[in-house]
Amino acid sequence: MKELTQSVSFEVDGDIGVIIINNPPVNALSYHVRQGIFDGIKEAEANDEVKSIVMHCEGRTFMAGADISEFGKPPIPGAPHLREAIDAIEACSKPVVAAIHGTALGGGLETAMGAHYRVANATARLGQPEVHLGIPPGDGGTVRLPRVVGVQKALEMNVSGNPISAKEAHSYGLVDEIVEGDLKKGAIAFARKVVAEGRPLVKIRDKNEKLEEAKNDPDLFNNFRKSIARKSRGFKAPEAIIRCVEGAVNLPFDEAMKNEQRIFKECHDSPESEAQRYFFFIERLANKIPDIPKDSTTRQIEKVGILGAGTMGGGIAMNFLNAGIPVKMVEIKQEALDRGVGIIRKNYQNTANKGRITEQDVEDRMALLEGHLDKSVFRDVDLVIEAVFEEMEVKKTMFAELDKICKPGAILASNTSYLDVNEIASVTSRPEDVVGTHFFSPANVMKLLEIVRGKKTSKDIIATLMSLSKKIGKVAVVVGVCHGFVGNRMLAARGVESESLLLKNALPQEIDKVIYEFGFPMGPFAMEDLAGLDLGWKGDQTPDKETNIKHQLCAINRRGQKTEAGFYDYQEGSRTPIPNAEVEEIIKKVSEASHITRESISEEDMLKRMIYAMINEAAKILEEGIALRPSDIDVVWVYGYGWPVYRGGPTYYADQIGLKNIVEDLEKYAQKYGEHLAPAPLLKKLAEEGKGFKDL
Repeated sequence: MKELTQSVSFEVDGDIGVIIINNPPVNALSYHVRQGIFDGIKEAEANDEVKSIVMHCEGRTFMAGADISEFGKPPIPGAPHLREAIDAIEACSKPVVAAIHGTALGGGLETAMGAHYRVANATARLGQPEVHLGIPPGDGGTVRLPRVVGVQKALEMNVSGNPISAKEAHSYGLVDEIVEGDLKKGAIAFARKVVAEGRPLVKIRDKNEKLEEAKNDPDLFNNFRKSIARKSRGFKAPEAIIRCVEGAVNLPFDEAMKNEQRIFKECHDSPESEAQRYFFFIERLANKIPDIPKDSTTRQIEKVGILGAGTMGGGIAMNFLNAGIPVKMVEIKQEALDRGVGIIRKNYQNTANKGRITEQDVEDRMALLEGHLDKSVFRDVDLVIEAVFEEMEVKKTMFAELDKICKPGAILASNTSYLDVNEIASVTSRPEDVVGTHFFSPANVMKLLEIVRGKKTSKDIIATLMSLSKKIGKVAVVVGVCHGFVGNRMLAARGVESESLLLKNALPQEIDKVIYEFGFPMGPFAMEDLAGLDLGWKGDQTPDKETNIKHQLCAINRRGQKTEAGFYDYQEGSRTPIPNAEVEEIIKKVSEASHITRESISEEDMLKRMIYAMINEAAKILEEGIALRPSDIDVVWVYGYGWPVYRGGPTYYADQIGLKNIVEDLEKYAQKYGEHLAPAPLLKKLAEEGKGFKDL
């Protein structure tokens, strides 16, 4: 074996040259990998004994993409660009076979498409996820892929960023053979077969037949644009990708590659891509807890208990069932239990009907679920998650009971959104085993999990839950104890401003419009309609009924989407909010009853008041040590509340605006609208020092 670079070596197996890439953990296409591939092709070309070449990766995956730590940095002198390495593969006079396992993503798939043939094991996945970094592929992913899988499929893969299975890739011709058993041996055997059968050097650049479908269908691209309009709102990369694929169809190959490069650079240099690349790194950083080493001891979680079969309990249970972890679910009444279990089955069946899981998957997952009416079944579970009413006394009663039932070492977790985990833990004999696990609704869909660390929560519990969160498909962020933790506390700060704007300045649709146009999926009042205006409503016991807009609406049965009327009207089966004149009159009458003279306000000031109030609260959260770092706040808000990822997160966005500018505006707003908008001490300090959240 000959070492070509620090990560690439070359060996000869009979008449097959093997380029071996070993750049853990994911064989990213760092400069030394590119150089090694380039040199490996030259080595094979020069060796007369070598008749064919296999590209093989060590470790758990094929090349899983570019080394994004190199983004924005000057090129390494002398090292080939990925394009050059791919061109060398494609131009090789001997057949090159890419052996794919794990994932071939981004630059990894682009490299594989430079090969003349591709083989993969059955569990491999192939995709172009660059869209998640705010960029199109930059080394042929939009030019070669449509030539193999067709234009429509290439658009779907590039714009969604979702990888496809080896089986699907094989059906589209992206993979030539699925290898059973040892991949390296199978790839070498395939390479020998290519030589023995005298197969041609298949160069994707020369394959144009699958581009004809788009040339014969002038509406293909515009129809695709319409189909992604809602999901891609605010993002630049999806449209850029479409333009690249249009170039692949309408331009000669080399011109299409130049077009892709030009559009790639245009996107790469945009603030949107910078924000998305920032988020890529901080999502991984959230998993690093300073006082808990990566190799910390964790507790074994083999059985989970869920207390409560309502919307949250059922959604939480599905996360564990999906991961193959048995769940015991307890309710107090058979009717409620049957309804909860029935909804879980219905959700799985709907997923199966869409082809995302099989009928067998439905049965396998449901077989892991037990429904009970007696909490004593929790005696052998390793983790129990309480998902009952958000009332402190109810939760304390439940935890006092769980303390007596559950075995020593079992983790006792509360799915609380606001409440004091330390107070909940105080009723148990083992506060070190108590923790908050704040799942977000719908819990089987939303990726965020706030892990609420109490004063006495043991380190191994935090380590266990951080590890478990990955297994159940969550992005976990560790937060401290305060009312609302990180996400809901900041949401409450925005809520104060949106309610104030409603009372003093603007109508629901005007306020929601600025939040929606900023990039959120919906504004605060549409969101309240979705949740239900009667959450926490006390009916006739409501204080200040004449000056309480929500009470006025609930009293006339305008309780949100469930009654097809709230702040907005809703047509049956639709979630589209429709402004209502009666609601506008109610708001104006409440303003009068509150002795408030309504004033017009600009959209810019509306947005600033709501967003800056959140940023101000973020500074207070950091001062108090509730969040470990500013970037954790950004992860919470992107994954838990729909903050547009192309704006990076609240603290990243604040740094782009400049903390000095935010402090000046907050001081102005505090004078006019109340001292609650006065800048937090940390915000002022950073602004005075010319720093940002990034400097903490």
